[in-house]
Amino acid sequence: MSREPAGSAVEYQVTYLQMDARPSYDYPTQPAHLKGAALQRAEAPPAWYFFNLYDAVGSNYEWVDMHAKSSAEITEWLHAPGMALYTLLGQGWPKGFFLLDGREDTTVDLAYFGLVPEAVGQGFGTWFLRTAILMAWDRPGTQSVTVNTCTLDHPRALAHYQKQGFVPQRQETRTRILTRDQSVAST
Repeated sequence: MSREPAGSAVEYQVTYLQMDARPSYDYPTQPAHLKGAALQRAEAPPAWYFFNLYDAVGSNYEWVDMHAKSSAEITEWLHAPGMALYTLLGQGWPKGFFLLDGREDTTVDLAYFGLVPEAVGQGFGTWFLRTAILMAWDRPGTQSVTVNTCTLDHPRALAHYQKQGFVPQRQETRTRILTRDQSVAST
């Protein structure tokens, strides 16, 4: 891993993963230290709400692509049938979020998933991910669940997805100009 300054062009690897059968695990018990936390679905969320979560979770991982879209485009996308944005709220503030994109007939994409920096390492990432996966499988007609991650994401993201049952399907190498200083894994 190397530290690259903002403005650097870096190569990174995107891995596309898929799960073709509901996992054998059941809904996990909410960790005791999350007592009082709630997983809340956003009904007709405004674009600013998505952007706040997106930036809070993804700013350390170069999540910037959605900022190329207008608020109207984001709102239309969020409000499309089959889309579901969930926020994990605890102690009065968002701990993380995930977005299920079920616009395809039989595939649900875990389009976004993550925890805010203050919640990383607190011992509920597996609970949160398994909950998101099972909620995707609970959607009527689901035959597969997909997700993608890249080498700019949290260093354990790929392994964590695989541990929960996702299987890599393909990889591609991309290049981007960093918007802030980042630690970058070699591709």
